[in-house]
Amino acid sequence: MPLIRFTIILLLLLLSAQSLGASPSFSLDYENDCFLKDGQPFRYISGSIHYSRIPRVYWKDRLLKMYMAGLNAIQIYIPWNYHEAFPGQYNFTGDRDLEYFLKLAQDIGLVVILRPGPYICAEWDMGGLPAWLLNKKNVVLRSSDPDYIAAVDKWMGTLLPMMKPYLYQNGGPIITVQVENEYGSYFTCDYNYMRHLTQLFRSHLGDEVVLFTTDGAGLNFLKCGSLQGLYATVDFGPGANITAAFDAQRHAEPNGPLVNSEFYTGWLDHWGSRHSVVSSALVAKSLSQILSVGANVNLYMFIGGTNFGYWNGANSPYGAQPTSYDYDAPLTEAGDLTEKYFAIRDVISMYNKIPEGPVPPSTPKFAYGAVKMKKLQTVSDAVETLSFSGPVKSPYPQTFIDLNQAFGFVLYRTTLPVNCSEPTPLSSPLNGVHDRAYVSVGGSAVGILERNKVLTINVTGTAGSQVDVLVENMGRINYGRDINDFKGLVTNLTLGAVPLSGWTMYSLSIDEAISQGLLGRSGHTGTEPPQPAALSLPAFYVGSFIIPDGIPDLPQDTYIKLPNWTKGQIWINGFNLGRYWPARGPQVTLFVPANILSTSAPNNVTVLELEGAPCGSQPCTVEFTDTPILNATVHSESSRHRRLLVKEDLL
Repeated sequence: MPLIRFTIILLLLLLSAQSLGASPSFSLDYENDCFLKDGQPFRYISGSIHYSRIPRVYWKDRLLKMYMAGLNAIQIYIPWNYHEAFPGQYNFTGDRDLEYFLKLAQDIGLVVILRPGPYICAEWDMGGLPAWLLNKKNVVLRSSDPDYIAAVDKWMGTLLPMMKPYLYQNGGPIITVQVENEYGSYFTCDYNYMRHLTQLFRSHLGDEVVLFTTDGAGLNFLKCGSLQGLYATVDFGPGANITAAFDAQRHAEPNGPLVNSEFYTGWLDHWGSRHSVVSSALVAKSLSQILSVGANVNLYMFIGGTNFGYWNGANSPYGAQPTSYDYDAPLTEAGDLTEKYFAIRDVISMYNKIPEGPVPPSTPKFAYGAVKMKKLQTVSDAVETLSFSGPVKSPYPQTFIDLNQAFGFVLYRTTLPVNCSEPTPLSSPLNGVHDRAYVSVGGSAVGILERNKVLTINVTGTAGSQVDVLVENMGRINYGRDINDFKGLVTNLTLGAVPLSGWTMYSLSIDEAISQGLLGRSGHTGTEPPQPAALSLPAFYVGSFIIPDGIPDLPQDTYIKLPNWTKGQIWINGFNLGRYWPARGPQVTLFVPANILSTSAPNNVTVLELEGAPCGSQPCTVEFTDTPILNATVHSESSRHRRLLVKEDLL
């Protein structure tokens, strides 16, 4: 009898040890049409958050708010160009500290759906692909092109081994990994490319991880986007026919969990179009219908964030996205709680238990008031300071990539070859201005050439007069067949019928010059020739303000608006906030996170106004306010109506 008792106790101890030592697991259950997490049925309710659009200091706040809404997962993209700006130079520090972000999500209790690309779309510059891929002019992106594949292999060979310890089965938060992104919407339809990526991901991540694809909820998308060995999921927005959408997924995956990888809570914006708004009631109703059929869902976006600097993308026909990526999401660009947040939380509470405790509040905002600005110098006068690499001479203009520059501005300079006593057309006959060119002759602003919109302006001047063409890269196309988006003067300009030649080009390091305090140290700052009433030379303006250190809880987040300014770029304490364009809208204010402000020193504001500042004999100002304005469209040249929630309209 004691022997039997001892044997039973021993067996129980062995079983207990096995259960305690069981490895975490996450897999597909085709028999029961669900995911299995540690052997138990699991359904994720996820939200998209882009760490690249949110300052690191706010990651915890945003993730906690997502968790308290009832989400048990988050979905993230990894923008390749955000981490490898130049070939072989990787940056995973500060706001790019991906591993810290993953640890934070896991600590809060969220599992992670990873979308590492290599292409991500995301309304991000070039869909996350680095511009240096265009060094091969005829490269076929997102295909089996050997040069593209070689770059992808090297990048993934760096990234995926870094991610492997964070897979769920290795004790981390990552439950699934997406291969490519909506490939069925791309023209190449290269199955060998997708097979190569599948083998590449498997070689670095192992055979246990669930790899998946995402495509539009239609057989035409799934045809080229899905591949055997990758679990096919779909995306669709509120108001869609949910039965038909999941029927499309069932065509590719007869069994397994139903998954909507992008359920749109809002939609993207473009300069010159209205701010997109999707009603909370519609989102809540459709979300409930999705959850009621037992499907997994990811809400895209749960928080959009901000395209700081030059990171915004664009769509075809060329239309750039603004600095704000608010997306009309449940959490605003600044992480504030909305009616939509609580409507979604109420729906989730009908299907899952909501965590107990208070929801973190919206962060306080402070209106610091008006700041006087003074003109410093024009871009043309500062060119020697701004061009760290010096002038490049060529018979014909070179692109940004030719000049080893990815973002920002390049100044192209030549001279008038003949007298133009009468107005003479200066043209971009092959629509080669990518994307907007500010033209001056003899030191006077004469007009703006704009991609797809303004291909000719008239100029006058004497032979030998200096012609300056400041070209702005307004963001690379991020979706469709035109993502190989070269910038600068990609074809020559003509004067009358004669191509201009003898160009000198200056690659401008404006961000570096501002952060190093170099502006205004040299260069001409005297009187300029009279400018046309509606236009002035691109120029820098500076001002500063003090936040007293004796006031508790300051600094706080704020917004900056530029009354009567036209279009340009803003830096605060050397941090590039992004583009402003209130003359076209819809965005009027730019979000200013508190972490870039100082109470121990004056806060420096630098504005590059490209067209016309309200600075005459009177001082001009920018204003810090506590209220965002994202929906004030005041000017539109859009010839094409883009429907909400319809990605085909972005092609």
